[in-house]
Amino acid sequence: MARLNINGQDREVDVDPDTPLLWVIREQLGLTGTKFACGVAQCGACTIHIDGIATRSCVMPVSAVAPEQKILTIEGLSPDGSHPLQKAWLAHEVPQCGYCQAGMIMAAAGLLQQNPNPSDEDINAEITNICRCGTYNRVRAAIKEAAADTTNAG
Repeated sequence: MARLNINGQDREVDVDPDTPLLWVIREQLGLTGTKFACGVAQCGACTIHIDGIATRSCVMPVSAVAPEQKILTIEGLSPDGSHPLQKAWLAHEVPQCGYCQAGMIMAAAGLLQQNPNPSDEDINAEITNICRCGTYNRVRAAIKEAAADTTNAG
């Protein structure tokens, strides 16, 4: 039995300790915003936060997460869509097919948590998620807008 804190709720799941965290999140807990794509932690579609750090969940075994660690998925970022990144994503029409977007937003949220005013170079270095639709310029613009909104709000 694995004990996890996901989106502020303590949950217990009966899974093999080697089960990737992604599958626990999606299949056991029904939080399907986190996506499976490459399965080797390269594309970033499975990005979540563990204790505020953007983490790719497809290769992380559930046993690697301690019960006291806080897991945040896209569903927990802002259930009502009011997070500055979610608003900026829509304003800049970032989503095309949309498949990678939850992971991309979670990676961007992790970046802004560590660096509230990132440069283009910072964004390029930290946002390594793959978007097959090629919306990288819109992603950058949305991150910068969200950073400005966050900076001006605080």
